[in-house]
Amino acid sequence: MIKEYLKLEKVEGPLIMVSDVDNVSYGERVKITIEGTETRHGKVIKIEDKLVVIQVFEGTTGISIHNSAIQFMGKPLEISLSADLLGRVFNGIGEPIDGGYPIHTTNKQNINGRPINPVARKYPKNFIQTGVSSIDALMTLIRGQKLPIFSGNGMAHNELAVQIVNQAKIKGANSENFAVVFGAMGVRHDDAAYFKKSFESSGVLDHVIMYLNLADDPIVERISTPRTALTAAEYLAFEKNMHVLVILTDITSYAEALREISSIRGEVPSRKGYPGYLYSDLATLYERAGMLEDREGSITLIPILTMPNDDITHPIPDLTGFITEGQIVLSRELNQKNIYPPIAILPSLSRLMKDGIGEGFTREDHADLSNQLFSAYSHVQDIRSLAQIIGEDDLSDIDKKYLQFGKVFEEKFISQGKTENRSITETLDLGWKIISILPKTELDRIKPDMLERFYINNEEEG
Repeated sequence: MIKEYLKLEKVEGPLIMVSDVDNVSYGERVKITIEGTETRHGKVIKIEDKLVVIQVFEGTTGISIHNSAIQFMGKPLEISLSADLLGRVFNGIGEPIDGGYPIHTTNKQNINGRPINPVARKYPKNFIQTGVSSIDALMTLIRGQKLPIFSGNGMAHNELAVQIVNQAKIKGANSENFAVVFGAMGVRHDDAAYFKKSFESSGVLDHVIMYLNLADDPIVERISTPRTALTAAEYLAFEKNMHVLVILTDITSYAEALREISSIRGEVPSRKGYPGYLYSDLATLYERAGMLEDREGSITLIPILTMPNDDITHPIPDLTGFITEGQIVLSRELNQKNIYPPIAILPSLSRLMKDGIGEGFTREDHADLSNQLFSAYSHVQDIRSLAQIIGEDDLSDIDKKYLQFGKVFEEKFISQGKTENRSITETLDLGWKIISILPKTELDRIKPDMLERFYINNEEEG
């Protein structure tokens, strides 16, 4: 028999406290009945002796210490899992918000899944083609990788996320065994509508599962949203053997919800007011992505976060960078030049790239070309700084060649249309065409045999 508690100790923000409680567990689901008619839900987030703190998903408006009945359900927050999830839209705790039917299944799983045991992991190696040249050539996404996008307010991270979802191709995957799980936290209504409309118009919505927590939805639900999305991804990947791409946006909204709840709970704050456990909390999300030795499926994770004041040393991008395997950084400067996608090449990297490119994956010249493009573009920044001091006219001929390379590289290679889908062959061929603006003597990162095979002599062509 489930016991009811008819008097609350305290109501504060989205939290309620109940005293003299026995036999409850951390994370246990709670049913709250207000004045015998309205029902809300919550979960246990703190236990101190017999005092229990509960987060209320729908907020505590209308709840007083005398008008509510509390029932502890004896199980954690769970979501229903089946193949019928594909093509559906849910809120942050897995309830349908698209007007469709509820998911009826006996398969229900706790959203608080565990990070993958490192011993059980399979090393990621297979290349994912996004169709975006700067990503595919220079910070290659690998199946099973965690590769975040570091952006800023007003930049084109939403458009880039949609483009990756629409264009992503995994070797060995097709429409039958490829799915996208999209989790949005604290997004505006127009952004949510943009995501849904984009997936519908491109015809990919039938293999996308969307979990949406809007800006005016409860912040408590925001904390559950990424866990709900990852639980669905784990089901598709490790029970249905599908290749799953997970997009989570915006991790900054998630971290700010954590900070707000932490402050209400009276916890001692750490850097910039965020809770001291922010690192371990983010790790419990990110480390659920990957591949298992005894499973065919995979989870590739692209979390998106907006850096406050474009500060890459802020705690959220800083800690994310420690946990994940690289980052794609968006540039305010390129964004102001109307270059899309405004990817800052030099601070971006993919730590797993070296094992997923080259012969058998992309093409044998990929690694050498990538190293040379990085090196040359880095030198361009030095020459641009020098030109601001002495003027372009006083630069040497070779320095002027580098400036020409840098301009063409940004306008033709980094920049591309929002629906332009370049194959890896097209991307590498374009890279060779642009790097060939420089004389062979400057290309010291490329093996001589590769240089002879792929270098384009522009003088002979012209």
